[in-house]
Amino acid sequence: MLKGSCNVTDKIQTLAHCGFWASPNSLPNPRFRRNVSFSCSSAQKRPDLTVSVSTTANNGVIKTGSGSSSLADRLRLGSLTEDGFSYKEAFIVRCYEVGINRTATVETIANLLQTSAVDSSNLLYEVGCNHAQSVGFSTDGFATTPTMRKLHLIWVTARMHIEIYRYPAWSDVVEIETWCQAEGKIGTRRDFILKDYANGEVIGRATSKWVMMNMDTRKLERVSPQIAEEYLIYCPKTLRLAFPEENNKSLKKIPKLDDPAQHSKLGLVPRRADLDMNQHVNNVTYIGWVLESMPQEIIDTHELRSITLDYRRECQHDDIVDSLTSPELTNATDAIPQLKSTNGVPMPTRNDDDCLEFLHLLRLSADGSEINRGRTEWRRKPQR
Repeated sequence: MLKGSCNVTDKIQTLAHCGFWASPNSLPNPRFRRNVSFSCSSAQKRPDLTVSVSTTANNGVIKTGSGSSSLADRLRLGSLTEDGFSYKEAFIVRCYEVGINRTATVETIANLLQTSAVDSSNLLYEVGCNHAQSVGFSTDGFATTPTMRKLHLIWVTARMHIEIYRYPAWSDVVEIETWCQAEGKIGTRRDFILKDYANGEVIGRATSKWVMMNMDTRKLERVSPQIAEEYLIYCPKTLRLAFPEENNKSLKKIPKLDDPAQHSKLGLVPRRADLDMNQHVNNVTYIGWVLESMPQEIIDTHELRSITLDYRRECQHDDIVDSLTSPELTNATDAIPQLKSTNGVPMPTRNDDDCLEFLHLLRLSADGSEINRGRTEWRRKPQR
């Protein structure tokens, strides 16, 4: 049992500082199965700490590996779940990951997911990347199977939907669980559940769709039976969805935003820090660009509840981007009257959840080509 009277965050930080390799199963929370006892001094004396890992895939084959783990493995607070079909990891919200109200920004949430998943454009998130590595996929950041590497194929994100029910605050510990499964014949999907580590409360959910692209031709390709066989052994046998509700918002089609838009931010240029390993703009940058054209009066009074992005094309380092935003108005039969802003510009009608909805478009400045379409929902900020 972990000794002392420090809180959950302190204990997790202590684990990391001591270089003690741990998983969610060994963290100080009664929801997990095992307790551990350790000494910081003894852990620091074991830089060559050897670990053995056994995981059972759903084909019944047990893979056991032992030897000196990397430093990252020893410090990472994540592991496969007992059934081997999903991966959990805990994260501490750092001071540089929060905004002016001391809660995590949506970019932080996206980065945590990016820490949870993998794709060639770094559009999804580290937990997924760590998941892929934990089951033996490539460690190059692409989560490719042997056949995919042979054929120069990589995963790219086609759609991402994130819902945030409560933003974690500075020093909160967030646990993210992620898993992947087949999505027809053209790709896969990866889902996420975000929880408050202290009490198990679900504070967010996300889902994403992925397709295969040939790195040489930049064209999409179907998932062959051989490739499917290589990754499906790590996927749940029965369908498991982060959004099991019928007609959930992750499925809602995004119409193209009419031009001229009510709000715009023109001439956005990728920075070097915005590029991934393939020299393409990463997913978190797209989110930031979408928010750049949001009206300031909404930013001041509301917080993002959900965001959906449909990816249409890649954006490279020398592209110049325009961000367009307009309210998404409901049908005229809606019983709730349309809100009016102080300058007379129509504001979006509130939906059934009392949220304001906006449509977004990112396009190339040069020729107007679509980069992605988006939809956001905004709820009024809670009183603090």
